[in-house]
Amino acid sequence: MVRPGTSTKQTSADEQRTPRPGQRLAWLAGSERTRWLARAAIALVCLGLVAAGTLGVVRYVSTYWLYRGFTQPILPRSMLVRQHGVARRVAVIPASLHQITIASRALGGYRDPVDVVLPPGYAAHPARRYPVLYLLTGSPGDPSNFLTVGQIGVADAELVAAGRIQPLILVVPAGGRSFFADHEWANAIQPGNDWATFVARDLVHAIDARYRTVASGSWRGLAGLSEGGFGALNIGLHHPGEFRLLESWSGYMHADPIPAVYGHDRRLMRDNSPAYTVRAVAGQLRSDRTYIWFYSGTRDPLTPQNLAFHAELTRLGLAHHYFRWPGAHDWGMWRTLAPRALITASEHLGRG
Repeated sequence: MVRPGTSTKQTSADEQRTPRPGQRLAWLAGSERTRWLARAAIALVCLGLVAAGTLGVVRYVSTYWLYRGFTQPILPRSMLVRQHGVARRVAVIPASLHQITIASRALGGYRDPVDVVLPPGYAAHPARRYPVLYLLTGSPGDPSNFLTVGQIGVADAELVAAGRIQPLILVVPAGGRSFFADHEWANAIQPGNDWATFVARDLVHAIDARYRTVASGSWRGLAGLSEGGFGALNIGLHHPGEFRLLESWSGYMHADPIPAVYGHDRRLMRDNSPAYTVRAVAGQLRSDRTYIWFYSGTRDPLTPQNLAFHAELTRLGLAHHYFRWPGAHDWGMWRTLAPRALITASEHLGRG
């Protein structure tokens, strides 16, 4: 019996499951939106992974370039020191870094960037004056390499804390208008590129004027690595009396034939070769008590030049120390021997 007002038509299960046209369109739209959101989410995840990977690569490359594969320098807060047979723990006070620019008449008014590392306790002792060790980079090179790769700031603070050296001011000029500039730290044939004069005159005078130094050659040392080692010797021999100590870390004694610096003038190259110029100033070096400290690696092709220079200094009766160290021409050796270089500077500078 059919009740009044009801339909006699039965709805099958298939009909119940089949969406109406409007419902089907809405379902399709929702499904497409879900798929689009899923694809967008996957794309964002992929972009995030790519960005993270790129950032990681950039950080790795920049860190590797900054420290050249060596560990980042870490300054301990304290260290155990044994003095007179008694061990005690002392605080390690970090050095402070100043970054300045120095305008130079020798460079045609160019302002060379310079890193100045003030020793631990510099601010706490306003009446004290300090010896200065000038450090010249190789090529290509950057002043920060001495602090990052060479870790010389850490070595300096640790040696001062241990009482092994007197505090020193460290000065590192850039020495070029670009990272790849190769000036040999020499006075070039082109005007406005007298880099040797810049170091010995403009840089020294500016540091003496700004910081608590003693304006005397007996309180100054000049050191450098590779091309900087050549520059330290070449500048020191051309300006005898300006620096009590000359240090060459894997340097060379014969000027490189670089046309932009020397042109093709063989006489000019000879005049900028410590192997020859040392003879003319040997008497003044002895009078000034100039000390020359240098080394080279056992696998360094520059070692024969160093050996010949050692023999010449011996023949001339000049105070010096030369040694060979197991290694090549790289930062592994320079960083290892940086504490020895600082100890040598401490022993020969500011002693009257």
